[in-house]
Amino acid sequence: MMATRKVRRKTAPGPSSAGPSKPVRRGHPLVDQLRFTRSEWLRGLKGVSEDAGARHFGQMNSIGWIVGHLAWQEQRYLLHRPQGVMLREDIQRDFTTGGPMSTPSLAETLAAWRSITKATEPFLDQLTTKKLLVDLPLNGKRSGQTQGSAIRRMTYHYWFHIGEILAIRQMIGAKRLPEYVGAIEAQAPYRPER
Repeated sequence: MMATRKVRRKTAPGPSSAGPSKPVRRGHPLVDQLRFTRSEWLRGLKGVSEDAGARHFGQMNSIGWIVGHLAWQEQRYLLHRPQGVMLREDIQRDFTTGGPMSTPSLAETLAAWRSITKATEPFLDQLTTKKLLVDLPLNGKRSGQTQGSAIRRMTYHYWFHIGEILAIRQMIGAKRLPEYVGAIEAQAPYRPER
């Protein structure tokens, strides 16, 4: 008989391994994944200075601009298009896809991102599978994109930019960066839709 041994998996450093964790808000499974992704986004930004947030490498945008860009998408997909709410005109104007390169303050764009994401929470809390299948209008017309597809696109967009931010931080010489997805099993485990 062959002996077996128990192998312990190392937990990636993250919010759940830093002590007691706050209660995990449970919404629709797609919303849980977005919220987990936001927490990983913040983990990737932890320790970025204002100077580091302003660095450009070739055609890459600065971290400050990337943060503003994700604030733009949050506002667009969760406030403006579905609810007609435009919390920050400056974010809408300055951080659209394909916009000109700029070097905004990381502190200012992160504050805008926090304000916008906080404003999206009541909307996210009420989403159901039926509501996620509703067309997300664009300029008052049907777009062919559902609310659920928009949230999925935004979630993947975050992961794209998390990688970009970590690459920029590596080029700057930052150490002890997150190396792997955090505690998804504890914070946003797979569960079927209700």
